[in-house]
This record gives sequence, structure tokens and C-alpha cells, in this order.
Amino acid sequence: MSDQQPSHWPRPPGAPGMYAPPQAREVTASYRRWAGVLTWTAVVVAALMAVALVVSIVFLVWADQDTRNAAYGYLALVLWVGIAAGVPVLIGVAVAARGMRRRVRQQSRPGNAPS
Repeated sequence: MSDQQPSHWPRPPGAPGMYAPPQAREVTASYRRWAGVLTWTAVVVAALMAVALVVSIVFLVWADQDTRNAAYGYLALVLWVGIAAGVPVLIGVAVAARGMRRRVRQQSRPGNAPS
């Protein structure tokens, strides 16, 4: 009997049979506040970019009317560079805000309270 191999080999810690998915922590008031701050930051950045686009078009129209107003064309280009630099910021803030708002909404539903 001592020559036989054991039918059950011990598993090392962290083996697949011992895995449990991580549990989400409770959403705090601070987390909710930051979700709102990020949401409004995305709204403000998007509004500023829209205003910059309209103003740059106005500057191009003014620059096209008279050669003495050619500097407005360069100002329009500066605004376009600002818009191009703001797009990644807007995307990053909007994606983070969306994820945070979704988590806040999921945990605020009845029956989803952490136990």
C-alpha cells in the first residue's frame, strides 16, 4: 500500500479552484462627489471647445475680409491647436466620469446595496 500514489494531490495556494472574483467596495459620498465633478468637467471642456470652434470660424471670416486683419487667421490656428490638445483630455475625463457614474447608479439601485 505504501507504494501507491495518493489519489489527491494538494493544490498550491491561489489555484483556480480557490479563485473568487473581487468584490466592489461601497460607493462613498466622496466617490459620488468626484463622479459629479468629473461629469461637470467633461461638460465644461466640451462647451469651451465648441465656443473655441465657433470663435475660430469667426476669426477666419474676419481675416478673409481684409488683409489688415490677417492676424485673426493665426488666432484661429491657435484655437484649433487648443481644440486638438483638448480632445484627449475630454475623452479621458468623459470615460472616467461615465464609469464612475455607472458604478454609482448600479449601487444606488434597490437590492444592490453591499452586504
